[in-house]
Amino acid sequence: MALRTSIQKVNRSLPRLMAQAGAARGMATEKQIWNQIQSTKNIRKITASMKMVSAAKLKGDETRLGLAIPFNKWTEALCEETVVVEEPADITYEDFPQRTLIVPLSSDKGLCGGINTYISRNTKDAVAKLTAQGKECDVCIVGDKGRSQLARVIPDKIVRSATEVIAPGNFNLAAALSSEVAAAGKDYDAVMILYNSYVNAAVYHQKYKLIRPLTGEGEEEPMTEYEFEPDTKSEVLVDFYEYMLTSQMFHSFMDGACAEQSSRMTAMENASQNAGELIDSLTLKYNRARQSRITTELIEIISGAAALEDA
Repeated sequence: MALRTSIQKVNRSLPRLMAQAGAARGMATEKQIWNQIQSTKNIRKITASMKMVSAAKLKGDETRLGLAIPFNKWTEALCEETVVVEEPADITYEDFPQRTLIVPLSSDKGLCGGINTYISRNTKDAVAKLTAQGKECDVCIVGDKGRSQLARVIPDKIVRSATEVIAPGNFNLAAALSSEVAAAGKDYDAVMILYNSYVNAAVYHQKYKLIRPLTGEGEEEPMTEYEFEPDTKSEVLVDFYEYMLTSQMFHSFMDGACAEQSSRMTAMENASQNAGELIDSLTLKYNRARQSRITTELIEIISGAAALEDA
């Protein structure tokens, strides 16, 4: 009778002792694995919801971009051609003037892939190359993510920043951003707008626009084929340049908003897939641990019964 009581006590306490020993060795228990599975499932629900939200926002941003493209078409005759930055090493910036204001357009929110990283990388590359050529450049950042990244590497080049930008954007927002750019200084020879350009839901490129002031004399005098009345030509060109800068900023901001939503949608889809793969892996580990526990308990029962028969 005493032997049977001792065996029963051992059988009752053995699973608890084995669990404690496993936890002490750094092995996850069944309960811990189960909690990880449930947490990962909750994360997958969140990322799947964020993907659907981004897809809905992308539809609206595509509509706004479609309206911004013809609205900004007139600036092509006055501005230089937009340059696609496929490889930063291939861009030399040798045609840039002596003083340039760089305006990188980043986002205020994260979880959108590498769009902000690419903008920050190209901005650092442009600053380094222009400085090596003996040219001056400053940075006016739009977006909190770009500000936080660039503030760690080129804090002395940042003259102004605009964060908490309201979405979806409109022309009034572009005008406010242009005012921030104008407030950074008026003695620059050109303004460089660096942004992400939307291609489709899976592809986007980095581009930059170089916008020069409408100034010059002689052969470099702009818009000589037009007559200006009643104001002087120089005053009209200053206002016209501000409007052109706002129009370019509006188009670039709309283009970057589409790229941001498409990148976030892709990132959330990849996160959901990774969560699913992690759930499958944890489920397999959980089943193995559960099967091992059941096998151990069966062995204990059989051993206890055999010991009773021997007694």
